[in-house]
Amino acid sequence: MEKSRKRKQKVERDDKEPKSKSVRVGPSRTENLKDPFPSHSRPTPPECQAVRDTLLAVHGFPPEFAKYRKLQPTDHTVEPEPSETVLDGLVRTVLSQNTTDANSQRAFASLKSSFPTWEHVLGAEFKDVENAIRCGGLAPTKASCIKNVLRCLLERRGKLCLEYLRDLSIDEIKAELSLFKGIGPKTVACVLMFNLQQDDFPVDTHIFEIAKTIGWVPAVADRNKTYLHLNQRIPNELKFDLNCLLFTHGKLCRKCTSKRGNHQPKKCNDDSCPILNYYKESV
Repeated sequence: MEKSRKRKQKVERDDKEPKSKSVRVGPSRTENLKDPFPSHSRPTPPECQAVRDTLLAVHGFPPEFAKYRKLQPTDHTVEPEPSETVLDGLVRTVLSQNTTDANSQRAFASLKSSFPTWEHVLGAEFKDVENAIRCGGLAPTKASCIKNVLRCLLERRGKLCLEYLRDLSIDEIKAELSLFKGIGPKTVACVLMFNLQQDDFPVDTHIFEIAKTIGWVPAVADRNKTYLHLNQRIPNELKFDLNCLLFTHGKLCRKCTSKRGNHQPKKCNDDSCPILNYYKESV
């Protein structure tokens, strides 16, 4: 009798579980829309616009991001450069982790020159891939991640191509990329914004520190909650420019970060920082 009751309970639990052909890994739409700090009203849209305009006046638009910048619909004076593949963008982002821009660019160039195709990278000895990207730092970890992405992509899709992501929603893209071991939320957000031209706002260390310093997030915020909050508060049409400009400013000026007292800014000629004009006490 007891065994029969247990079997019945198991059947009932099984019936309640969702039935699907594939397992989706990643945040649901509801989770994506959840703001961890709904009562924190900053940044406001006008403030986002003002900060964007201020940084644009100070720095100009960072040339390294120009090829990714969305052209205005009425702008027919500039021909867009051929976009890199989504897979190239993903690997480039992996190589940019915990290193300088110059080193990550050298590592990517070295990888591409050493192996003519991603099929060659997948078929190469692990040590050869590691040696090709050694100049970018953390070569064993990054080589493992790249090889794993390529192997899993071939197993799941039958070819080494991520262009199918262009036809998916933001939630579907996050779910797909989250299936690959070693690909975290920041890498996904960068691919979304740069390579897929989606309205997303990655949060790196520079942006996180600036956001906390000027009170765009509460003092208790961590990087993940900052990402969720800023993606809710920043207007979509400002996300790309504002992200690139905050990242650039964070690299050049230490006065507007939470560690601003420990470093001297590299390119600030006076004692002020334009971002600090927007400082308000975090709560």
